[in-house]
Amino acid sequence: MRLNAEQLAGALKQLAPVYFVTGDEPLQQGEVADAIRLAAKNAGYLTREVLSVETGFDWGELSLAADSLSLFADKKIIDLRLPSGKPGTDGAKTLINYCQRLPEDTLLLITAPKITGATLKTKWCQTLDQTGVIVQVWPLDGVALIQWLQRRAQKRGLQLATDGIKLLASRIEGNLLAAAQEIEKLYILYGDATISKQAVEQAVADSARFDVFKLTDCVLAGRMGRAIKILNGLKAEGIAAPVVLWALARETRMLINIKIAISEGQNKELVFKNNRLWDKRKQLVNATVSRITIQKLQEILLQCAKADRQIKGQEQGDCWETLLSLCMLFPVKTVR
Repeated sequence: MRLNAEQLAGALKQLAPVYFVTGDEPLQQGEVADAIRLAAKNAGYLTREVLSVETGFDWGELSLAADSLSLFADKKIIDLRLPSGKPGTDGAKTLINYCQRLPEDTLLLITAPKITGATLKTKWCQTLDQTGVIVQVWPLDGVALIQWLQRRAQKRGLQLATDGIKLLASRIEGNLLAAAQEIEKLYILYGDATISKQAVEQAVADSARFDVFKLTDCVLAGRMGRAIKILNGLKAEGIAAPVVLWALARETRMLINIKIAISEGQNKELVFKNNRLWDKRKQLVNATVSRITIQKLQEILLQCAKADRQIKGQEQGDCWETLLSLCMLFPVKTVR
């Protein structure tokens, strides 16, 4: 069974023998795992054994943990951490065997980062799906982020004005850890009073995560307003200009290589695979490739070279202005 984070609370009234929590949003993932542990504890699972699948991990430890009873014969949680998101051949066999002969009075909780669609189709993952519950946690944006903030504020006893919620969403840019901290701060400052947009504006710091990878994604997506904001944020945070230039130049060269390969008749899916593009990233690059010409990409590379010379002091001018100019050379996505 597959559930999202919001559906889990109701489903925990009757515990499954196995839970697999996966995703790339740390706050939600941590809270989902905590909710499962708490429900298990309330149901009498008082012993907990933590296993972390690092290099050299022996999967026999999971089998041993499943077969062994605690000193007082309590119900037990096996908390299995899977940092790579993949158990490997031995791990896959062990997990399948575990599900085929579930131990009594034992709940298996597996946590892992985001996994691919291909991983979800593997036998071990499908076995977990059939035996227990898979909870996939995704970063939130748009309406989903607004709704999450509303629920979070209400749970804390806060009454936020609609425009205040929207302002908070724009400030934290999907960073739920920062959002939770800001909501706590607002509660401490204002209690259960109705909080206006102006109050949010005064209290909430700009917690948006400005990084070069978000910049390149926005540039490729044609979201120039957002890209400019991130670029200014990178500069304000003291990020070195060569790091930003490296990211933009790398993306430009990748797009050139992809366009050339496709124009030569190579299979598009194979070209994407050779360039290590997967899932949403592949969709983003595919859309960009269709909207930009080789000539425009070569022009962008010339701007990259100019920025490089300015950084090295070999040419006059502000390298950050040149970085902005080359970002603007990417086509802006039109809204229909």
